[in-house]
Amino acid sequence: MSATSDLASGLRALPETTGSFAAAQAAWRFYRNPRVSLPALMQPILAHARSAIETECHRYVLAVHDWSALGYGQHASKTDRIPLNTKKPAGYELAAGLLLSDQTGEPLAPAYFELATAEGVLSTRSDKRLPERAHLDALTLAQAHVEQLGLGKPIVHIVDAEGDSVGHMRRWHAKKQRFLTRGDDIRRVLWRGQECQVATILPQLEMRYAREVEYKGRAAQQYIAETEVTLHRAAREHRMVKGRHVHRTRKGKPLDLRLVVSEIRDERGEVLAQWLLWTNVWSVSAATIALWYYWRWTIESYFKLLKRAGQHVEQWQQTCAAAIARRLLVAAMACVVVWSLARSQAPKAAEARQLLVRLSGRLMKRGVEFTEPALLAGLWVLLAMLDTLEEYTPAQLRRLAAQFLPLPPVESG
Repeated sequence: MSATSDLASGLRALPETTGSFAAAQAAWRFYRNPRVSLPALMQPILAHARSAIETECHRYVLAVHDWSALGYGQHASKTDRIPLNTKKPAGYELAAGLLLSDQTGEPLAPAYFELATAEGVLSTRSDKRLPERAHLDALTLAQAHVEQLGLGKPIVHIVDAEGDSVGHMRRWHAKKQRFLTRGDDIRRVLWRGQECQVATILPQLEMRYAREVEYKGRAAQQYIAETEVTLHRAAREHRMVKGRHVHRTRKGKPLDLRLVVSEIRDERGEVLAQWLLWTNVWSVSAATIALWYYWRWTIESYFKLLKRAGQHVEQWQQTCAAAIARRLLVAAMACVVVWSLARSQAPKAAEARQLLVRLSGRLMKRGVEFTEPALLAGLWVLLAMLDTLEEYTPAQLRRLAAQFLPLPPVESG
């Protein structure tokens, strides 16, 4: 649960009698224990997800999928690292699915983890290492896995622009999966009986105001438009076969989709961002579809909580991906606890959040009640306080502190 720092990336021990070394040794044994399977560690998280979905979701549960590079360029002891196509030369690639409320966009719990290594893919979907696959091929299997989790409500899978693949969208639709992904304006489609490029459709659509939003920390406005198009052309598949790029063309059935255009504009009406969205979900408004994709950014905040603002995963000293994967799931449980408190409407929840922010020692921006990293840091301090109070009374603590702090004396009795 501890929010570590760059200079103290190991396990942080509670102030208990066993001592910090014993706690670190126990954690090392747990993370290295081959009998601790990733699917088993995932079960408490999924149990919480099912419970949260019952109360937090109305018609659907949103499953946002994305990838993030975990850089360990300076960690030569991790011999199962892979080259990364980022500024980070080596490490692991994390794939994750995050469940969100269709009402508020608040994160509920992760649905799965996959960690790509030089020795295969570690996944909460299997006790065995999985073979490495192209992103969208692996995503197709992960989506099918999420569909089988028994979450209690229909699932809408949300993917960024990497999901703009005709072949995969046809495959998802054939499996009766609901999806929402971002495309571009160069694709050719059938529209109103004519083949044309998406770029020629956009000027003919009427954009209408949807809502106020926040964009990069500033107030902005969201405008939307929609139409129906048909993806009719053959799919172009790309694969790496024995180190060589192989392209194949595959024909398929025409696929009718909604094209939802979402624009973020400033107060002067200038377009700050534009998203062209493909979806096979017809039962909600275009404004809702645009809002759902706007919430996709939540998974980026989750990766930030793991990597920089909370858990500092890229400073972890475990020497193999299996230990990293187990610790990732423990860190995910801490995030689930914090998210649950963050969205709680219980009578004392606001007071609890205020206490944790106070204990964290972090400054909040004006008008901001709390942040998840602050709650995470404050929760660790609270746990340490509760553990300390198991062994010392407040009067004993004050007497000890009075030896080096200018505190008033404590009366005996």
